[in-house]
Amino acid sequence: MTDKPLNGHRVLALVTNYGVEQDELLVPLRRLSEDGADVTVAAATADLIQTLVGDKDSGETVRPSATFETVDPLAHQLLLIPGGTLNADNLRLDERAVAMVKAFAASGRPVAAICHGPWALVEADVLRDKTLTSYPSLRTDIRNAGAKAWVDEPVVSDSEGGYTLVTSRTPKDLDDFLGAIHQALVGP
Repeated sequence: MTDKPLNGHRVLALVTNYGVEQDELLVPLRRLSEDGADVTVAAATADLIQTLVGDKDSGETVRPSATFETVDPLAHQLLLIPGGTLNADNLRLDERAVAMVKAFAASGRPVAAICHGPWALVEADVLRDKTLTSYPSLRTDIRNAGAKAWVDEPVVSDSEGGYTLVTSRTPKDLDDFLGAIHQALVGP
């Protein structure tokens, strides 16, 4: 068996069943898995996850490996929150999802969110004194949630406040985002 850089690491991707941006879920899912990580995709229900491309065109479907009710967040070392406007808006309204975000931050485990994904962090009230990036339309929400700063950069990794937060703006930043996730899991 080949030793891969993320062998033994467990990542939890948190999504709703409709509207997650296809590349923001599938590219990390595939790359992290190729690097040896065990990635659990938890959705609101056991139904197929319908991804979207650009928030409007149907993308691939994904079978969740768990639901919010059945997943054990304590069994994972990093929380991944993909974007997609519809996904992120519904995720932040789901009390179970918000509770998992709070639990990860409170336990000091890393959280990685891309594009509209940080809306769940706003709702969970875990952005105090953090510097982060996101899709630009979230910057006012992020500032109002007590963040230290919103910046327009491909990736931001902030370890202040007891947990590491990795954020990126859009699917164009996925390479930088995945590099920062790798560092959050195993170090530089």
